[in-house]
Amino acid sequence: MPMSRRRIVALALALALGHVASCGPTKGTGVNEPGATSPLAADAVAGISDKALKTIVAAHWEFMMRWAPTWATTLGDHRYDDKLARRDVASIAKLEAERAELHAALDRIYPSRLDARDRVTHALLRERLATEMGLERCKFHEWTVDSGGGSVFGELSYLVESHTVKTAADARNLITRLGQGPELVDDTIANLRLGLAHGRVASAEKIRRAIDQLDGELEKGVDAWAMMQPAWATVSGEDPWGEGTRDRAYAELRDVVTTKLVPAFVRYRDFLRDELKPKARTDKEGLAGLPDGESCYRATIASHVGLPLSPQELHQLGLDEIARTDAELAALGERVLGTKGLAATIAKLRDDKSLYFTSREEILATAQRALDRAKAATPKVFSSLPKTDCIMREIPEYEAPYTTIAYYRQPHYDGSKPGEYFVNTYKPETRPRFELEALTWHESIPGHHTQIALSQELGAMPAFRKLDGSTAYVEGWALYTERLADELGLYTADLDRIGKVSYDAWRASRLVVDTGLHAMGWSRAQAEEFMRTHTALTEVNISNEVDRYIGWPGQALAYKVGQLEMFKLRAEAQQKLGAKFDLKGFHATVLGAGAVTLPVLRQLVVAWISDASR
Repeated sequence: MPMSRRRIVALALALALGHVASCGPTKGTGVNEPGATSPLAADAVAGISDKALKTIVAAHWEFMMRWAPTWATTLGDHRYDDKLARRDVASIAKLEAERAELHAALDRIYPSRLDARDRVTHALLRERLATEMGLERCKFHEWTVDSGGGSVFGELSYLVESHTVKTAADARNLITRLGQGPELVDDTIANLRLGLAHGRVASAEKIRRAIDQLDGELEKGVDAWAMMQPAWATVSGEDPWGEGTRDRAYAELRDVVTTKLVPAFVRYRDFLRDELKPKARTDKEGLAGLPDGESCYRATIASHVGLPLSPQELHQLGLDEIARTDAELAALGERVLGTKGLAATIAKLRDDKSLYFTSREEILATAQRALDRAKAATPKVFSSLPKTDCIMREIPEYEAPYTTIAYYRQPHYDGSKPGEYFVNTYKPETRPRFELEALTWHESIPGHHTQIALSQELGAMPAFRKLDGSTAYVEGWALYTERLADELGLYTADLDRIGKVSYDAWRASRLVVDTGLHAMGWSRAQAEEFMRTHTALTEVNISNEVDRYIGWPGQALAYKVGQLEMFKLRAEAQQKLGAKFDLKGFHATVLGAGAVTLPVLRQLVVAWISDASR
């Protein structure tokens, strides 16, 4: 799972949640000033022929940079480097109005007058804005509470890492940004109070986890916080900015964290504990327990899946896929483990401690070997590969107990950071050996890194298409590559192939569980029991996964739907092209236009089949 939130890729969700920035006239101290032209202005409209469309796409790019300034920094646009995301009611209303104006402007362009490439760009941007507008009804900012990397604490902790510091001015901008953290916290509290007034509140378990995270971090003391570990503070050798400058910057950073952020997080923790938790939901933790939950869930399906599928259709699709993976797991268990039946296979996979890691060092070494093997094998099935490297990293300590098994963070567009495959080493005795290979292929190569880094490196194409896109495409591709890895001979043994099938079952179970939680009123316990019965995930992973689905409605649906569509398109191409079918050509087509929606992907593949058959 690429992270923005987690996956900084989920900019659309961030905007819908109100993770927005003040766009007033305050003068910035970055390399470029607000009001100046974006250094990525040419990239923003690359490849567009129609003048009117180019004007709107340029305006949309500026819209994103102003309202997501920390993302802008990672892209190399430094005009807003001293600004943090604001999420007060007035800012959210202004963002929504600007987005509606952009959508209306696109509607004034007739697609039939555009060339083929511009029609795709028009369709993708219009659909993106429409789905973001649909998500406004969910009012996520009024009730969403999270822990780990998706929390306010996690957001500010990661800022110290994502905000690259090369100069003393960069350091001052970072300190200024962190100094605005209390405003972010207070906006969050105000929005959650507004949610209470409107009948919206998170579940007691979501709030408990957030309180637990804050209690743990406050108990540690600030010197152990990730916010106090900027890379520039640990560089050995001479002070790169002049004698004593680095030490003074670090002292300023510590003062901001100690005098501003600690009181803000205490204030937030106390609010969650004393005001919000007593009124939290204890049943129907999904959207089914909220006002407008049904219409909100359909909006999340439109956003993440992009196909006209109902919750009931998605639920049945999940049940059908689970029936298939149940049979595959049982058959593999009998052949590889000597077990009889699905329940015995899952029990063996979950309870046999010899199948689990014993140390964090062992997890990291195994993941690194898998990544290295994938790098060596992928040229066999791709005509081009990313120039940007992918490295493996460990999920930070403050986040690890509350987050998923692994995730991916995309490279910085300006080349200042490679792609990063993050592995969770918390409680290594709960991390199965047999799952790590499939996990690696999915999160790094040939999965997320191959697709996302290649997308960034595409030629004359608007930047929004290179840097963001359909969840069903992004996650569908990564899940597709878990099977592609078997074609490449990457799995070490049949035990690791059990991990592949177990992961397939995990993604199929998401269709059942997500729709159950958000459309059918399932409890957290029901969702956990379903996954316990049909997947080999451990208890800690099941607990964290269900918690994630509750807090991120609809996102978990995208994986299986996207994977099945890609395999369907590949099968159609193989059937129609026969001996002319070229796997490298198919992959080049799928990866050659950015993270498009599934309907657009089908159009592209159908056109490729037509050309290749001549």
